[in-house]
Amino acid sequence: MITIRSTISAVLISILCSVIFGCASSTGPAPVSSLSKASKNSYPIKITGKRYKVRKGDTLYSISFAARMSAKTLSSINNINPPYVIYSGTWLSLVKKKKPLSLVKKNEVSKKWHKKLVSQKKVTYSKNVTKPQRSTATAKKKKYVAKQNSYNAKKISKWIWPATGRVISAYSASAQGNNGLDIAGLKGSKILATAAGKVVYAGNALRGYGNLIIIKHNDDFLSAYAHNEKIFVKEKQRIKQGQLIAQMGRTESSRVQLHFEIRFRGKSVNPANYLPKR
Repeated sequence: MITIRSTISAVLISILCSVIFGCASSTGPAPVSSLSKASKNSYPIKITGKRYKVRKGDTLYSISFAARMSAKTLSSINNINPPYVIYSGTWLSLVKKKKPLSLVKKNEVSKKWHKKLVSQKKVTYSKNVTKPQRSTATAKKKKYVAKQNSYNAKKISKWIWPATGRVISAYSASAQGNNGLDIAGLKGSKILATAAGKVVYAGNALRGYGNLIIIKHNDDFLSAYAHNEKIFVKEKQRIKQGQLIAQMGRTESSRVQLHFEIRFRGKSVNPANYLPKR
């Protein structure tokens, strides 16, 4: 009896061990995508509201990216200076605080109103009043030219496609639309930097993006690469255009794809307007 029991015990132990080690060798460690809660939405969730509580893994750039604003604006609102360090558990304002009205003495108010009334009467009753020569159309044109010059001053000279593959979902400016392009491909295929810049975020703290990389190209433009299988860069790293930064995957996505975005001053823009025609 003892021999039979010993034999049965040995067989059971050997089977159990083979199952455990067999599973370990076939599956390996848990993938990064299983460590974060996947979003049920088609596209990433937007941070809304007047303030946001910093969580572990957040950076100023990841929060500003999800809040659809520039990191410069977010740091200015919260008086955060370089190197832009933020701490878990603290609250950040997402809207500019209104300045309190300054107290003005009654006599100062009366003087201002008196001057305003006098100037209005002079214009109303003067017989030789002439309209200013400068038209509103000229003023608008100059304002438009200044805006264009400001835009072109920080324009990227050349963009390249971050991955090869078919675009399966185009950009949409609607409220619930796609903030970028979804490019289908094979798992493990190369993801390249669309332009030179600096990595300001590399992680998976933003729900809906999976393993995400954000590259800052200048004070105006950012590019983002989501759902990566593997990330080959780290934050603060300088990147050259065309450099390998990740492998395509399906972290927090229903299929293997690259979700690619270009942001101008924090706002999503259509990447097709910047990328070369295929």
